[in-house]
Order: sequence, then C-alpha cells, then structure tokens
Amino acid sequence: MRFDERDVLFSRMNYLPGSPQHADYYTRHPDRERDDDALRAMPFGGASAHNRERTTSEIVESGFRYLADIKSLSEGSPIGNRQEVDPAVMTTRMKGLARFHRASLTGITRMREDHWYTHRGRTPEVYGQPVEPREEYGIAFAVEMDRDMVFSAPRMPEAIAVVRGYADAAQIGMMLSYYIRSFGYHARNHMDGNYLVVAPLVARDAGLGELGRHGLLITKEYGPRVRLGVVTTDMPLLTDEPYSFGVADFCRSCGKCAASCPGKAIGEGPPELRDGVPGWKVNGDACFRQWKRFGTDCGICLAACPYSAAVPDGMQEPFQNSRRTNNHALPDWLK
Repeated sequence: MRFDERDVLFSRMNYLPGSPQHADYYTRHPDRERDDDALRAMPFGGASAHNRERTTSEIVESGFRYLADIKSLSEGSPIGNRQEVDPAVMTTRMKGLARFHRASLTGITRMREDHWYTHRGRTPEVYGQPVEPREEYGIAFAVEMDRDMVFSAPRMPEAIAVVRGYADAAQIGMMLSYYIRSFGYHARNHMDGNYLVVAPLVARDAGLGELGRHGLLITKEYGPRVRLGVVTTDMPLLTDEPYSFGVADFCRSCGKCAASCPGKAIGEGPPELRDGVPGWKVNGDACFRQWKRFGTDCGICLAACPYSAAVPDGMQEPFQNSRRTNNHALPDWLK
C-alpha cells in the first residue's frame, strides 16, 4: 500500500481555512475537517517556561527555517554525460562519504513502489502533485541523536537534538546527491519538509533497523534515537538486506512507550495486520495535540524506549532501565 502525503498530519496542519488546499482536502475528507481545524487553531502552549523561553526555542525555530531555505536544492540535473561506474566501488564511496559527513548508519535498497508517496502535500506549492516511482536505488542513512538530550524529553533540549539530526541528514543527502550527479546520474535528496518517499520504510528495507510499537525505526546500535535521510538514484549500486534482531517480539512484551505517552497516542494492545504486515497504529492527532500542550515535540516515547539506552558499540542490554531522571548531562549552554 502506498501512502498519500496529503494525509500526513504535518501536511494537514498547513491547509489553512479559506485556502484551495483546505477546500480540496476536506471536500474529500469531511470527517476530518472539524478536528483538524480545532487542532490547527490550538496554541503552541508551553508546559514550562524552559520550553518556550525564546533564547532556547529559537534554536529549534531557526533550524527549521534553515531547512526550509535549502530544501529547493534537493533536486538537480545530472552533470555532463553519464559515466560507466563500478557498482562495488561506488557503493563503498557512498557509504564512506556518508560516514565522513557524520552518518551513523548507511544502507542501500532497491526502491519498491510502496516506498513512494502517491501524492505530495506538505506545502501549497506542491499540494496534489502525483509522485511517480523514479530512481531504482535508495541510499538510506541514520544520524544518531544525543542520548542525554533525548532523555531530557519533553524539554526543549530534545527538540534541539531533533532539529540537528534533520540538519545533519539534509547535509549528508546533499553531499551524496551532488556527488552522484557529477557522474551524469540522477539523484534526489529526501529531507525534512521535502520527501517523496516514506523514509522509515526505505531505511528498514536497507537494513538499518525495524519499526517499533511507537512507529519509529529502531536501530540495533542507537535504538530510535536517530533521524533519517534518503537519497534515491539511478546509479547502479550494491544493495543490503533487511534483518531482524527481535524488535517485534520485544515491543509486544514491553509497551513502555505506550504506557508513558501522555497523549495515549500509541496502541497498548497486540499489533494489527495491515496489508499482511503486523504493526502498531499510532494516533498522530493525539500525538501532535500533546506537542502543542508541551510547546515542544514531546519525545517522551523516544526517551522511554529501552532501546534508546543503546550505546554506539552495539545494543548491550535492551532490557536495562532507561527511565529518565533529572540528572541529564546537558551542555552548560543549555542548562
């Protein structure tokens, strides 16, 4: 099954009443209009002075403004005539270059039709544009987020770690895309606010991890404390295989993310079958409502997940206590 980006909550929140996008979307989905309008109008609260203290919160806001400014660079034309390349050599180059630019994990998969959205919807400029599956290969990469900052959730340092992860992933994607185009091949960087693909699905199939109860990709090395990026290309590359390290069974018996979610957005029961694949449904509306109450992007499910206690040299003890305390080792400039 392919997903329509117009249905994604972050897209829907941009459909302002009176706009053509609002009229089109809610003509087709009248059952969502009332709740979406109410959620859109809800003030971005601030559960604590720290969350909305401007010298801190502007670190996040300015980061997303920067990402919005550079997203137009995600696409570009190949440079010159296409050159024949050795897939093994270029695969090594891609992974090495990604790692040099601070990617924590990198994998490659053949793109499937269900990796791609059916239509775009994130901004008015692209609303409703159909997405046709394009390049054959997807280079997926993950950027680790600082563990102590994640464990500060739902305070603002967690959101600062998130925006840095998006910025790092955007830069990695740009560097790979520009490099690939120099050989005459197509390359498209899928970054925050400018995706044509569902990044967690591509990353899963590229062998980076598995999807957890909270709907996030869980990696063996860093748990869900990662932000993802994808570059799609028609340059021939060697692919990796998806693998399992027991996340589904662990999530069935754990449930910490669901129990700790203040918005009750994560299902507490067994996984449901969707297109023959078991998984848990996450209520994005309830999640975002809690974001607005906190005045930040919450992140409690990230901090509560036992896999977030992973350390860089591998998942040591997935059952270790990952309970958050007030003893966060935050940098002095954020205290």
